[in-house]
Order: sequence, then C-alpha cells, then structure tokens
Amino acid sequence: MGKYQEAKKKVRDYFDALESARVEDIKNVLKEYMSEDYLFRGVYPFREQHGTDATAENFWIPLKKSLKRMQRRQDIFIGGTNEISGEKWVMSMGHFMGLFDEEWMGIRPTGKMINLRYAEFSCVENDKITKTGIFIDIIGFMIQAGANPLPPSTGSCFVYPGPRDHNGLLFEDAPENEGIETLALVNKMVDDLSALNDSGAMGCPPEVLEKSWSKDMIWYGPGGIGASYTIPRYQLQHQLPFRNNLKDKKFNGHVCRFAEGNFACFFGWPNLSNVPIGGFLGLPGGEIKADMQVVDVYYRKGDKLSENWVLIDIPFWLKQQGLDIFQRTQQILNPKL
Repeated sequence: MGKYQEAKKKVRDYFDALESARVEDIKNVLKEYMSEDYLFRGVYPFREQHGTDATAENFWIPLKKSLKRMQRRQDIFIGGTNEISGEKWVMSMGHFMGLFDEEWMGIRPTGKMINLRYAEFSCVENDKITKTGIFIDIIGFMIQAGANPLPPSTGSCFVYPGPRDHNGLLFEDAPENEGIETLALVNKMVDDLSALNDSGAMGCPPEVLEKSWSKDMIWYGPGGIGASYTIPRYQLQHQLPFRNNLKDKKFNGHVCRFAEGNFACFFGWPNLSNVPIGGFLGLPGGEIKADMQVVDVYYRKGDKLSENWVLIDIPFWLKQQGLDIFQRTQQILNPKL
C-alpha cells in the first residue's frame, strides 16, 4: 500500500459520508471521523471552530441547508507530508455544487444551481482527522447569486476548471520524486517573491516570474480579483495592482505545505500581512495593517508552473479594516425589516 493510501481513504470515506448525510446526521458523521480535539479553520465569519459540534452547527449544517442536494465535485486530490511540521495531510480542491434554495450568509437564494469553490486540507493522525483548513470563495458565490459586494474585478470571474490535462485526482500515490521536484519549484518561486517583498520593491520585473512560470500560465484568483492568462496579463490584472497598491508586505509563513506528483499546495494562518494605500480591489486605502489568509494550489508541467488556483479570505482582510461585506450586503439587498 502506498504511503498516503490510508489517509486518502479516511478522507474520501468522510467526504462520501458527509455528502450522503441528512442535515440532522452531520454531527454524528463528524464525530465518527474527527478526533476529540478537532480544530477547524475556515474563512470569515467561521474562522476557528473547536470540536465537531461547533463545526457542524456553524459551518456544515447551514451550508447544506442552503445548498440542497449538495455535491462535492473534485478537480484535484493529493496527499503528502507537511514539510512544516511532518504530519500527513490530504488536500481536495474543486466546487460544492447544489441548488441555492435557502438564504445563506445573508444572501438571497436563487432557486438555481450554484457553485462554491473550495480547497480543503485534512490532517490525518492515528486514523482520525485532527485538523481541517477549508477555504471557500464566498465572493465568487455572491457574484453568481447577483450580489457582487465589490467594484468590477481586474481579472475574469467564472466557474474555474481543474487542470488542463485532467490529471489532478491522485487516488493512487504518485512517485515520490515527482512531488519533491514540484515542491522545490514552488519553494523557489516563493523565495523569489519573498526576497522582492523584503527589498521594499513595489513592482515586479517579468523576468522574476519567468524563472518559475510558464509563459502561458493561468492564475485562477478569488472572486473580487478574477483569473488571468499569460504572464503579461497576470501582471496587469493582479500582480501589479497587488504589489503597487499594498505596502509593508510581510510573509508570515505557512501552516501546511506539501506536494504530490505534479501538484503542490499550501495555506497560512495568516500567510502575509500588508497595508492598503488605495486602489487594490478598486477600494480606497486606509493605512490599516491587515492579515491575509491564502490558499495556493499549483500544477507543474515540465520545469515550470503552469496553473495556479488561489483562494484569499478577502472578507476577513476587509473586516480587519472595518468593512463587513456580508452585513452590508444583507442590509442593502436582503434587509430584515
């Protein structure tokens, strides 16, 4: 049996049980698969939940009540050893798809199909899931529901596909050397950008990106930013607005980072901190330092990074600056009079 088969099976069994569970049975499903000291980390407003009851009550039950017949549609599924702290983790990325039939997060239901993009990290220890990091793109969900809380995005927002080569579901373990090569390339890219941050430089010469990225790179950013294709458009539509409109950028590290085969992933809590000076997301600057929680999932093709799926907890970043986009959206578009 491969090195990560038991962990992968545990997570896949959990996914199947959760998807088929009735709402009233969700707590029991979580109790079966999670440890007693289980820790859930999620995007704002869920943040940290301690134990299975709190996780079920605050995250899974409201979501499954709102998205009827919800399916998990995976595009990438990988396992690996966390190079930060040594545990076995499994990462699943894709969309939750269902019928948006009941209000969720103050957003009016549409009665139509809807997709909620996610990346879920599961730490498996002693045959139990002990920690979860789950990032969902609520702004992307709001855009689909006709309740965009932000100005027009620089990139293109749509329901993103998985890897171009349709090879992201690694239910069988990949050769170890492939993951080592992928993670080395990702770490080199992170080091290059961290050095740029530490230098205080705002822009980024394209040749810095060309060290690690394919010229035909695709960057799938979160709702509010959108996706970009090719290095020049990525720089125009995301990297330069990010670099030029945020100052005091500081990399804070990762909770989990690993690779398997041609795929790598990481998330931080928080990954970085910065101060908006005006222009990012089409919003004014407030000179308030704020943390960013970020997920990156990478696909390496040959010796370059080809595709990158990114989730950023933008609502939490804005909340730290005094703007709660969920409260504001509900008050305007779905008021409780």
